[in-house]
Amino acid sequence: MRILVTGFTGQLGYDVARECIKRGYEVIGSGAEASYDCEVPYRQMDITQADEVGRILEEIKPDVVVHCAAWTDVDGAEKAENREKVMAVNAYGTENIAKAVSAICAKMIYISSDYVFNGEGSEPWRPEDESAPLNVYGASKLAGERAAEKWVRKLFVVRTSWVFGINGKNFVKTMLRIGKQRKEVRVVNDQVGSPAYTADLARLLVDMAETERYGVYHAANEGEYISWFDFCEEIYRQAGLKTKVIPVSTAEYGKNLAKRPLNSRMDKSKLRENGFSPLPAWQDALKRYLKELDERHGV
Repeated sequence: MRILVTGFTGQLGYDVARECIKRGYEVIGSGAEASYDCEVPYRQMDITQADEVGRILEEIKPDVVVHCAAWTDVDGAEKAENREKVMAVNAYGTENIAKAVSAICAKMIYISSDYVFNGEGSEPWRPEDESAPLNVYGASKLAGERAAEKWVRKLFVVRTSWVFGINGKNFVKTMLRIGKQRKEVRVVNDQVGSPAYTADLARLLVDMAETERYGVYHAANEGEYISWFDFCEEIYRQAGLKTKVIPVSTAEYGKNLAKRPLNSRMDKSKLRENGFSPLPAWQDALKRYLKELDERHGV
């Protein structure tokens, strides 16, 4: 099986490529960078250019495209000067990929977000629940979903949340850095959801690529739903840091340009119903992640 991974240089794309290699699949990574020193074949591809996307996919002829490329700066997306760029990447770029995938009759896995929901209430969001994004980023990811659904017959849409991985910036790395510099940190305690370790998520995505059980899924690590405050406390506990974590509300924190969903709980039961193994508990995922960080960087 030949798999093209867009957004290869990001957290999830990197781990998807690593998982493909482990299973002996042929994998090609792609990204906007002109060159990238990596262990897999790499193609520069600007997903906002339809002709370029169509030409490259026709040339590569992948069996599966795992579409991880995205604008992920949630606050930056709110700035007026960036809004067209966000839509160009997350919505129109996804449509370009979807059209090219359809033309070669390949499978597509589109990575979406809990941000497609309005974040209200306390019940876990089901895949079939109505979407009503709170911010520009969420609207752009929902537009990407709609574009993929319009063009691709063999489609997986996988919504995830609170992603952390070895390659790139994330909450865990940020909290570790701050925790070593300060005696106390303020972290919001009224946004509730589930973390997703990219190594675990990547295994699920490649599992999906091996099947034809298409549809919209929710995926994050198992375990109780938690707040960012809870997550930070566990990060410091496992890392052996004594930094005091002070819980604050989103309103008290008040540093974000984009409105954040308070309820990012997602119902992941469809994974089991369709024969996919759920991701391990988030505490276990964090333990393995911190171990890999320490082995690589001495964190």
